[in-house]
Amino acid sequence: MTGPEAARLFYDPGRFVRRGAMPKAVQKTLLGVGGVQGLDDEAHRHRKQMFMSLMTAERIERLVQLTATEWQTRVRRWGSMDEVVLYPELHALLTCAACAWAGVPLADSDVEARTRDLAALFDHAGSVGLRHLLSRWARKRADRWAAGIVEQIRSGRIHPPEQSAAHVIAWHQDLNGELLVPNLAAVELINVIRPTVAVSVYIVFVAHALHAHPKVRKGLQADNDGYAYRFVQEVRRYYPFFPAVAAQTRQTFEWNGYQIPEGRRVILDLYGTNQDARTWERPEEFEPERFRRWDESPFNFVPQGGGDHHINHRCPGEWIAIELMKLAADFLTRRMSYEVPQQDLRIDWSRLPALPRSSFVIRNVRES
Repeated sequence: MTGPEAARLFYDPGRFVRRGAMPKAVQKTLLGVGGVQGLDDEAHRHRKQMFMSLMTAERIERLVQLTATEWQTRVRRWGSMDEVVLYPELHALLTCAACAWAGVPLADSDVEARTRDLAALFDHAGSVGLRHLLSRWARKRADRWAAGIVEQIRSGRIHPPEQSAAHVIAWHQDLNGELLVPNLAAVELINVIRPTVAVSVYIVFVAHALHAHPKVRKGLQADNDGYAYRFVQEVRRYYPFFPAVAAQTRQTFEWNGYQIPEGRRVILDLYGTNQDARTWERPEEFEPERFRRWDESPFNFVPQGGGDHHINHRCPGEWIAIELMKLAADFLTRRMSYEVPQQDLRIDWSRLPALPRSSFVIRNVRES
């Protein structure tokens, strides 16, 4: 299914459920087993509110501050490197910022291993063979690590801030009034950190857009009249992220002449909806100004899911992605200088997530 009409139907909780809809391979890598993405009805709304409580303006601004500090540190380090492959460098940058923000201790000696595991959850999840097995093993290690954090919080051995994700998730009570079992709390804690690290995909596309469409750089450098917001929204619309989401029908029904039986898995094409010519003029063109006149709807622009953030399965971290992309655009246009050497910047559509084939290489990095 694709397009805004299809998205509106797809996010009708009376027609579709999420329990068991995602393939097991995705549950055991990207999402984790038992997490909020596979819940429905009141159980989903209750668990979702736990995540929404973390998305206050103050908390998001704190994450932006921590991420800016990591950017400054990395830019200085990149200045001594012959070449910087941006995509993996962003993994480490965002892992450090996300863990600090979430209240998760991360020793310097553990950064490389934790980064590798968190990145494998989304970078290998769509793979087959050895890469998929690496993602499965990374999930087991990440869940074991996060469960240990939860147990240390509950035993009083570590004390993250009360408003942090680690504290909120460790002490969250589900509908039955009981704490989440450690393994399930671990899945939800990773569901905060892992998507934040996955914003690295979008930031690479920020860099790609700046290189492919150099005229936008002036608008970002001036940053007046909300241009940065329109720019990152157009990056999210124009470039692929994760291409689709799945649900299952609650009951048999007919839609647009199609008989859809009960229990049928249905896929919503997120990328296609964001490129749908029924909604977007010249969808194949990169035009940030389209978001000045955007007829805002929760169903015509769905890069991280559609519907209502509180009720439907729309990513609660959407605001985080936007703010971290704006921060990245600020660094790449105003706080650092760099060169883009000759490389293969064609998008590799055969991988999930899709990325430039070179993972975006820069050199001669300097602080501005």
